Amino acid sequence: MKDKVIIVTGGSSGIGLACAEAFGKRGATVVITGRNEKRLQEAADGLKAKNIRIHIIEADAASEADNKRMVEETVSRFGKIDVLINNAGISMRALFEDLQLDVFRQVMDINFYGTVYATKYALPYLLESRGSVVGISSINGYRGTPARTAYTASKYAMQGFLEALRTEVMKRGVHVLTACPGFTASNIRNAALTANGNRQGESPRDEGKMMTAEEVAEEILKATQKRKRDLVLTTEGKLAVFLNKWVPGLMDNIVYNKMAKEKDSPFK
Repeated sequence: MKDKVIIVTGGSSGIGLACAEAFGKRGATVVITGRNEKRLQEAADGLKAKNIRIHIIEADAASEADNKRMVEETVSRFGKIDVLINNAGISMRALFEDLQLDVFRQVMDINFYGTVYATKYALPYLLESRGSVVGISSINGYRGTPARTAYTASKYAMQGFLEALRTEVMKRGVHVLTACPGFTASNIRNAALTANGNRQGESPRDEGKMMTAEEVAEEILKATQKRKRDLVLTTEGKLAVFLNKWVPGLMDNIVYNKMAKEKDSPFK
């Protein structure tokens, strides 16, 4: 990664920030984006203290114009793009019957269209550098979970898009990685949207028992270096993917029962 230029969308916290640190420690120049300038600056200050070359761009992943500007500013300043990490994302938790459609659209705009916009504008430069497109997806990209319909739809869409894109560019030197972390300790559940679009505020799961964002970032770094096609993390995640392929009916019941036991579950 020495002297590579990396873009990480949604890089001010969680897996995105951990990726910025992991790639930056290996000698990369890292560009991180986010909607909150204060949080971006705090993240940048922390990375600079670790001698990581960092540049911040305030940008909304759901905005096509912001994604175009992100790419243009990166190329203008650094001359190239070697790796694009599509990390910006948001979750939700509500039964579909209660979910406002504006919330569904918001999740799709950030998680799916954010990936499409960033990749569209970065692709010409990634073709030049024979670089990597990384999509931070989820086990939900393989197996839907109840009360997370919009999140599941966004991850299935992301994975289908990246699979098709991979096949388009595989003879032209561009690497496409779909990374599915499984449950990871981060702020994504705290910031998850409820039925009316308000933030959940408190995670319904025990964050202390999950894989850390730093561990996930190291796995993503290694998979990028090895130019792997897919990355599925945690034993539970791998088992879910396997069982959903071979015994999907059984998985319906397993997943329902697991989600129903969550704190403040919407299932009554």
